[in-house]
Amino acid sequence: MKNKELGDLGEKLAVEYIEDKGYKIVEKNFRCKFGEIDIIAKNDNFYIFIEVKTRKSLNFGRPIESITKNKINHITKTIFYYLNKNNIKNYNIRIDAVEIIIKDFKNYIINHIPNIYLY
Repeated sequence: MKNKELGDLGEKLAVEYIEDKGYKIVEKNFRCKFGEIDIIAKNDNFYIFIEVKTRKSLNFGRPIESITKNKINHITKTIFYYLNKNNIKNYNIRIDAVEIIIKDFKNYIINHIPNIYLY
């Protein structure tokens, strides 16, 4: 499985997982000049911006470990751009991560980590 296929599968599994938890998906793969947000969801009075990281193994560490301070800075700028562009106010904001380890199409582990960076 190529990296693009792995990433696409991971995002598909993450969307299904998040929807099963009762979140409403607002947008997928939002891009702007500052970066990309994999999944934007709403739950209660929160807009949740979700970074999805997918790996085939733990040989190079947990997927969440690849979310660096620099990546958080890009996500943060992208969030503020998205909120301003869509005139969204009076919502709480949260950045979550969903890490997925895929052995094959039917054998995978999903771990949802809320509040990797809380405003």
